[in-house]
Formats: sequence, structure tokens, C-alpha cells
Amino acid sequence: MGAFKDNILIGYNWGFSQNYRVMRILTFAQTSLRNWTSSNSTIRIGALLMAVGYWMVAWSTTSEAKYASIVIDANSGQVLHATNADTRNYPASLTKMMTLFLVFEALDVGEWTLATKLKVSSRAERQPASRLGLRRGQTISVKNAVMALITRSANDVATVIAENLGGSERNFALMMTAKARQLKMTRTTFRNASGLPNRGQMSTARDMARLARALIHQHGRYYPYFKTKHFRYKNQNFKNHNKLLTTYEGVDGIKTGYIRAAGYNLVASAQRKGTRLVGVVFGGRDSRQRNRIMTRLLNKGFSIIDTKSKLSSLRVKKKSIPKKPALIPQLSKKIPPGGSWGVQVGAYVRYSQALNSARAAVQLVKQHLAEGSIKVVPLKTRRGTKLYRARIQGLAKRAAYAACRALKQKSRDCMELRVRGMQLAANTY
Repeated sequence: MGAFKDNILIGYNWGFSQNYRVMRILTFAQTSLRNWTSSNSTIRIGALLMAVGYWMVAWSTTSEAKYASIVIDANSGQVLHATNADTRNYPASLTKMMTLFLVFEALDVGEWTLATKLKVSSRAERQPASRLGLRRGQTISVKNAVMALITRSANDVATVIAENLGGSERNFALMMTAKARQLKMTRTTFRNASGLPNRGQMSTARDMARLARALIHQHGRYYPYFKTKHFRYKNQNFKNHNKLLTTYEGVDGIKTGYIRAAGYNLVASAQRKGTRLVGVVFGGRDSRQRNRIMTRLLNKGFSIIDTKSKLSSLRVKKKSIPKKPALIPQLSKKIPPGGSWGVQVGAYVRYSQALNSARAAVQLVKQHLAEGSIKVVPLKTRRGTKLYRARIQGLAKRAAYAACRALKQKSRDCMELRVRGMQLAANTY
């Protein structure tokens, strides 16, 4: 009987997907039973029951995903709730959030427009459900591709985007992982653009919350797409899988996800009374339970914010006793306009990318950078290639440091620098 048990465990440990594990277990069980030489029918029945028992253990183990959740204040990044927030899980179609992030970047730098036509390959056509039903040789506009990912969660469209933007889905996955590192998503690795099963494709609730914040703050002009409830394409109407858009007040995104090994995942964002929260749930048993959990977590988050706001108001009232005016007037600390400091917000392979990145940085923290001037500074690397550094110059030192602090809070790269012998840029924004 020991050999039979060993075969069963070997069969369980050999596969990755649930179906493959089950197939191996049943094969080993069948082989062991055939080789069982005892004529005692009771022993045969016992062996069969043991095989069924091990099969049930394997089934429950592979289908029960690890639960994790987090709720954060989208503005400050403050964590309001966390359970297993750094446990690595399969993101499933939450992966498409990063796919969309890179699409929005391509739109921002002018590499694509919403009308750009993307070609469909045979590999994209073969992707499993959920699908839009694209065929090899067809094209789809970037806008329709974005809407298909948000509503239908179409895997064929994800591959189309990856191949058109990255050259291949593998290269695009490397771009996704590199961007994850830039966004401080330290425990996330991508292997494809869709979230279809791959044992190397992992993330955490905390990392997905960081990605959601980055989408909201860095790509606010495109974020309203996430609240789309219906998408019509070629006489077919597709409903958004995120039911909280219609059942929870203030929810306006972001993405659902499901594969058997992951369970039911969801990243949601809701805004009430000027406060925006981001919630992440991994490993729901079904979509309804996942939505109930998210509803409870968002309610808890808003309750915490309301309580803090009330306590803050009480403290302000207690401190409202007027103070005597200072006898010695404070000297003004105004910083003269212009200066010999600047900030660098990235280095890019194209001039247009650097220019658009600098413009976007100015718009994000206009209060600190409005007095500066954009300059794109070329740099020749040791390998002979050229990079274009995106800078805003002509700033006071205090403004430069304040701008970088604000940009980093919005998950943007920024470096303060002192510019010697500076010539102000002729570029305008």
C-alpha cells in the first residue's frame, strides 16, 4: 500500500494546473490498481477509496486560492486595511491593468493615438476565452482595444496590444515587469499581457494597489474609461464584468480577474465626499462573495476616514482660542523667480517621449514647476546610442526639491539637479 500512496503523491506534485494534476493522479491510481495482485476484494475497494481521497485532496488544494486584501487612501497612500497584502498570488486578468498602463503611456508620448489601427496575428486569434473574436489579418483601433480589455477582458485583444507595442508578447511582458519595478511593485512579475495561467506570473494585493494609484494619478485623462458599463463592437454588446459599478455608490473602476488557480480577484476604486479609496481582493470563492468582501472593505475604509475627519475637526475647535500677535514680525522667505536648479523626470530613446514626459510632470505639479522651462538634453551613451533627458530648469532649489517630493508621491521618477552655466530651453509647454 506504501507504493500506491507514493504514486498518488508523485502524481499530485508533478503538474501545475489543476486539470493536469488530476489527470496524473488518475493515471497513477489506475496503474497501481491494475498491478494490485491481492484477490481480496475488500483490499481492492480500500485502495480505490484511497485513490478517490487523494484525488479530492488534490482538487481542493489547487482550486483554493490564497486570500489577500488591502484598502488604501488613493491620495495619501495610507493603508487602512491589510490581510496577506504581500503574499504572492496569480493576478489573472488584473494583469490587464498594466497592459492598459503601457497603452496610456504610448498615447501620452504620441507613439499611438486612439485611432491607431492594431494588426491581429494568428497567435492573437488563438487565445482562449474571454475573447472578442478577432481574426488574423483584421485590425482594431486602440480605443476599441482599450474598451475591450476593460469590459470584455478580452485575451485576444491583450495579445494584439502586446505584439503591436512590444514586437512580441514576451518582450511586452518584460516591459510590463520593468514598469512594475519603476512603480515600486517589487513582488510582481509578468509573463504575458492577459493574465492567462503561467506559474511565473505573480503579484500581491499591495502591488496591485500601487498600480491602481499610478493609473489614477498618472493617467487621469484615461481613467474614466474604467467606469464604462457597456461596450458595443461589431453589433455585439459586451457588459463590464465589474458589477460594483452598478451596486456600490462611488465605484468607477477598475478590473476583475479570474483563473482557477487564483480564484476571483478584483481591484476597485470608489470616491465619496472628496475621498478616493482603492481596494484589492485576491482569492474570492466566487464573484458574489468577492463583491461582498469588497463592499465590506470599502465601507470599513470610508468609516475610518470619516472618523479621522471628525476627530480632526474637534482638535481644530479646541485650538481655536486666539493667540497674541507676535511682537517681532516674521521676515518674508520669498524665493526669487528663476534659479540655477532643475529636475530630471526621465531619460528616453526618443525626443518626443522626453518632451511629453516633461510636459506631463509640469501639469502634475504645476504649483512647483510653473516658473521653470522645459529642456530636452541629449546624451550619447558608451554604446553609441542616444538618450534624451527630460528636464525642467530655471527653478529655485526649494521648488526643485518640493517638485520631486510631489512627483514621487504620484509614483513618478524625479531627480533634483543643479545646473551650471544653464541656458534656458526654447521649448514651451
